[in-house]
Amino acid sequence: MNIAFIGFGEAACAFASTWASDCVKSAVGFDIKNNDPAQIAMMQARFGDHGVAFCDMLQSALTNADAVFSLVTADCAEAAAIDAAKYIKNGAPFFDCNSCAPQTKQRSRDVINAAGGCYVDVAVMAPVHPARNKTPLLVSGDDAHEAVEILTKLNLNPTHIDGPVGRASSVKMMRSVVIKGLEAILTECNLAAKSLGVDDLVWDSLEKSNPEFQWAAKADYMAERMAKHGVRRAAEMAEVAKTISELGLPNDMATATTAAQARIGALAIDSDHMDAPTLRDNLIKHLKN
Repeated sequence: MNIAFIGFGEAACAFASTWASDCVKSAVGFDIKNNDPAQIAMMQARFGDHGVAFCDMLQSALTNADAVFSLVTADCAEAAAIDAAKYIKNGAPFFDCNSCAPQTKQRSRDVINAAGGCYVDVAVMAPVHPARNKTPLLVSGDDAHEAVEILTKLNLNPTHIDGPVGRASSVKMMRSVVIKGLEAILTECNLAAKSLGVDDLVWDSLEKSNPEFQWAAKADYMAERMAKHGVRRAAEMAEVAKTISELGLPNDMATATTAAQARIGALAIDSDHMDAPTLRDNLIKHLKN
C-alpha cells in the first residue's frame, strides 16, 4: 500500500516506526508545520527519521495514497477531512484517529464518503508510548471490518466494536473525562501541595489508602504530559464537553479540565529537558505570574 499521513506528531511517528514495512510500498506525509519556515527543518528531520517522505502540499501527499491516516489535533480534524476529500483516492480508507465528538466524526464521514473515500472511526485508547504499534485502537463504522484487516496487516492493534461511526470515539471521549480530568486534578494538587510544603505528607496519605496507584510518580508523570500535550488535550476535552452538553447533561468536569489543560499547555515549557522537581518548580513559577 501507499500510505499518507495528515499530521505527523507523536502518534504518527509511533505508528510509522513500528508497522509491518513489507505491507508498505511508500509512506508520505503532510503537516501544517511543513509550511512554517521556523519548523520546516525540524519537520523534514522528523519525517526522514521515520522513513516517511515530506510533502509541502496535501494534494501531493494524497494523490496516490491507498490509505490515509488523519492524526491532527481535535479542533482541526473536521477541517482536515474536508480538505482531504478534495484529493482522496476512490475507495481509499480514511482512518480518522482523532479524539473528536461523535457528531464531528459523523460530519467528517459524510464529506469523505461523498468524495469516494471510505471513512473509518478509529479511537486511540492509550498513550502511544511506550506501546507504539501495540497501542489499542477501537474501530467502528460501516467499513470497520475491512479497516481492521488493513490495520492488522500493518501490525497495529485494532479491535472492531459494533455500531456506527462515532461509537468508537464515544468510548474514547468518556474515558478522557477520567484520564485527562485526573491529570488536571493531580497536577493541581501536586503544585499546591509543593507550594505549601506538604507534598510528601499528601502522597504518603494517599499511598496508604491506595498503594497500588503510586500517587507521587503518577502526579509527576501527569504534570509532564500536561506540559507537553496540554494544548492538544484541551482541544480534545472541548470536544468531550460538547459531546456531553449535546446529551443534555452537565459537563462541569470536562469544561474545567479543558481550561486546566489549556492553561498549562499554553506555557510551552520544554519538559523534555527537565526532571520532575524542576518541571514542578517551573510550573509553579509561571502559573503564579
